[in-house]
Amino acid sequence: MDVTALLSARTGIGVFTAELLGRLARVDDLDLRAYAVTWRGRDRLRSVVPPGVGLARAPMAARPLRGAWARAERPPIEWWTGPVDLVHGPNFVVPPARRAARLVTVHDLTPLRFPELSTADTLQYPALLRRAIAAGAHVHTVSRFVAGEVIEFFGADPGRVHTVPNGVSAVAGGDPARGRARAGAERYVLFLGTVEPRKDLPVLVRAFDAVIDAVSGPRGDPRGGPRGDAGGDPGNGHDDLRLVIAGPDGWGVEALVAAVRSARHGDRVVRAGWVDDGARADLLAGASVFAYPSRYEGFGLPPLEAMAAGVPVVTTATGALPETVGDAAVLVAPGDADALAEALVRVLDDESFAATMVARGRAHWPRFSWDRCAADLADLYRHLDLLGV
Repeated sequence: MDVTALLSARTGIGVFTAELLGRLARVDDLDLRAYAVTWRGRDRLRSVVPPGVGLARAPMAARPLRGAWARAERPPIEWWTGPVDLVHGPNFVVPPARRAARLVTVHDLTPLRFPELSTADTLQYPALLRRAIAAGAHVHTVSRFVAGEVIEFFGADPGRVHTVPNGVSAVAGGDPARGRARAGAERYVLFLGTVEPRKDLPVLVRAFDAVIDAVSGPRGDPRGGPRGDAGGDPGNGHDDLRLVIAGPDGWGVEALVAAVRSARHGDRVVRAGWVDDGARADLLAGASVFAYPSRYEGFGLPPLEAMAAGVPVVTTATGALPETVGDAAVLVAPGDADALAEALVRVLDDESFAATMVARGRAHWPRFSWDRCAADLADLYRHLDLLGV
């Protein structure tokens, strides 16, 4: 298994890889070996994998290898791992193999659907995927939506495309008071995720401007207990509401910076940057509403994490998000700042509606389990091994 994603800040694919690897390492009939397609991170590989997971025999350099794999079916992964039955690339890229079955996870098709939202690195994925699929690789997708896209864009055999949804873990131990202290407010709208163009955070900033002008005063928390007052006018709520954007900077950060600078209420936007697990839990525990205005998603893990924390969710009706969140979130059209603002105001102003969405979220998120994800993928490994492909 490729564990390159474990060597950098844990975004969605890093979480997927870590959750999967930790569970698969405990499966009795699986003998796991980890490799990382990176030269710089070669010395840290042992520190990021669980005990009992073997390591590739030599370091691998990303740029020359990806260039070679995009052009031909060599060099094979066995050069680094020795003989294996199956190789799993959990991050869009699966290397050639001499005899091993090949499985590649596709989380979304942003580079094909929205190339303008992609980096130079991710723009390499379609060529690598196309070659791997043409050479017989099987595809794992995290949603039925992405499975349909893979079949449509690559002409993949539907019998070689397998959907196993991601899981979600409850973010435990959060302290609402610490979350509010981090936000600097009693009430706040929260976004968690990497800052990148696909998340459409400038639209969220514009929507927040409208929310500030419309939302009523502080109310009870739908999860129980008063929200309190930060000392402003209790009749308008302007003095205590904040927008908290927490997550590492990816690319395209300038657009968010410009949006905050030009916003009427930009001084109420809190850029928290990357936060550790404890701060993440605190921010979720104290949030009034979770906003996820993405333009496109192949799954959508953060909204489920918010549901697990008992936070009402507003997100967009795009990509796999309707499939992932079901009826447990308020859905708006992507890119529509007015609709997003209206939905946020409804959650903030209507205690009964907010409580309904919290209850739906609490009932919905347990359908997605990392244990089930790992068990289903282990079954898929065995199936592909038996097929001898």
